[in-house]
Amino acid sequence: MDNLAVGVMMSVGWTVDQLKQIENLGFTNAQIASPPEAVLADAGKRQNLINSIQSLGIAITTVFVGFDGESYADIPTVRETVGYLNPNTRESRIQKTRAISDFAKSLGVDKVAAHVGFVPEEAGDQAYAPMVETVGQVADYCSKNGQVFSLETGQESAPALLRYLDDMGKDNVKVNFDPANMILYGSGEPIEALHLLGEQVVSTHAKDGKWPTAEGQLGTEYPLGQGDVGIEKYVEKLKEIGYEGPITIEREIPDWDQKVTDLVEAKQLLESYT
Repeated sequence: MDNLAVGVMMSVGWTVDQLKQIENLGFTNAQIASPPEAVLADAGKRQNLINSIQSLGIAITTVFVGFDGESYADIPTVRETVGYLNPNTRESRIQKTRAISDFAKSLGVDKVAAHVGFVPEEAGDQAYAPMVETVGQVADYCSKNGQVFSLETGQESAPALLRYLDDMGKDNVKVNFDPANMILYGSGEPIEALHLLGEQVVSTHAKDGKWPTAEGQLGTEYPLGQGDVGIEKYVEKLKEIGYEGPITIEREIPDWDQKVTDLVEAKQLLESYT
């Protein structure tokens, strides 16, 4: 795969037909959200899906973890429902992550990624040590499957994330860097964050957005090039830090046809910079 090869993030509910459409539009690679639990739990359905994906000519670079009950309505809801932070859902989500890791291994994918939930900014926070332990457990399981476990950026500042990685001390825990998420969560300037996290970045999203306008609210996603990220500078920084992986467009809107239009325009924009 070429350096900075442009790919697509296939979000929850994606289909093989949509993946084929993306391939036909000239995309060479994709990240995918994990399949439904009914597929993960059924060996026949799981293998049929794997066969269908492998029949295509598009490389799957990362499988993303996701859980029932997660909501991105606003920051308090994200804190309560997303990832492993809530102790009431933690153990079942660890088990599901292991199933997703096994699925990714069967698919031949060596990266699993997730929004792990808000990592406390202060190491002394009572929730901090359990988050270190939990993600460490997940990483150890992924390591046995020959995989990197990547943390999606945005829900904590870059310095806090870097300290978290250092405290965990797992060689296979890395970063999937999403510049727009830094803006959407109000957690830091994305170019500065990328510079700080550079050596830890093994995959990246191309997404754009504008800053929150009220406390507790998320910012707003925009088509690539129309938000506050500064996509040309972002691509320049990726090159500066020596990043050589794919650059994966993420566009989180429900209208598939509009999403395809935005993806094609984003691909053209990125290729003008790369």
